[in-house]
Amino acid sequence: QVQLVESGGGLVQAGGSLRLSCAASGRTSGSFAMGWFRQAPGKEREFVAAIRWSGGTTYYADSVKGRFTISRDSAKNTAYLQMNSLKPEDTAVYYCAAGLVLYSFGREALYDHWGQGTQVTVSS
Repeated sequence: QVQLVESGGGLVQAGGSLRLSCAASGRTSGSFAMGWFRQAPGKEREFVAAIRWSGGTTYYADSVKGRFTISRDSAKNTAYLQMNSLKPEDTAVYYCAAGLVLYSFGREALYDHWGQGTQVTVSS
């Protein structure tokens, strides 16, 4: 069983930066992947970014490419989401997810484990 604990959310002005962390406890494997999703008020949850644990290949939603960077520290079993040039439309609850995902990294149904979510608010 994998448990995920997120941290790093908060309030920031437009143009600012935040870094989210997601610490995983439990067993991970070579086919493991971790992703970040977000849900804004009144909207569906959407894919933000994902990373293959083995090899570190990354995937991004078009809306965050060039502004967000996902990374992982295998020794700490932790994934990060560095968010730069934040916009008010990035305001959402951000969720960390993990699972044995081999393809379609943007499909939340493929992720078995989810964190509790952390609020990110970007003021204009």
